[in-house]
Formats: sequence, structure tokens, C-alpha cells
Amino acid sequence: MGTLDGRTAMQLRSSLEELGTREVVVDFTHLREFRDSAVGVLTHGLSERKVQFRGLAGHHERMFRYFGLTTGNVAPPRAYYTPEEVLA
Repeated sequence: MGTLDGRTAMQLRSSLEELGTREVVVDFTHLREFRDSAVGVLTHGLSERKVQFRGLAGHHERMFRYFGLTTGNVAPPRAYYTPEEVLA
């Protein structure tokens, strides 16, 4: 709940590190604000851990992928059409 920024992301990352190699689910559903800077802080050291993320907006899912961390959520394929198909 609340805002996830760089400072709170460091606290969350520290808590995750204390859990060791346990499988963890982090739920972002009730966040009021999720700052992009938090993604960089959270991804450090998580690539080799079993962490699932829930409640992420599409933008933050992409941000995690940019940092090399998959969120486990797969967006439905987008439909792309050629101009000819649209005009038909």
C-alpha cells in the first residue's frame, strides 16, 4: 500500500534478501504510486531468485523486462493490421 519509490524499494529488496532462496510472491495491487526508479532497485539481484509479481500495470511489466526480469505475466498478442486490411 502507498508509494513504492527508491527508498521503499530498498526496504522491500532487503526483506526479500532476508528470505533467502524461498519462493516469494510480491503483490503490487494496492499501490497508490509506483515510481519507475523502484524497478531498478528491485531488479538488482532478483534475476536468480524465484519471485513472482502480481498487480503490475503494463508499463511496469515492461520496465521489469527492460531490466532483464520476467514478471511471469504474458500480455495478449496485439493485433497489427496493414493499411489495406483496415481499408477493406
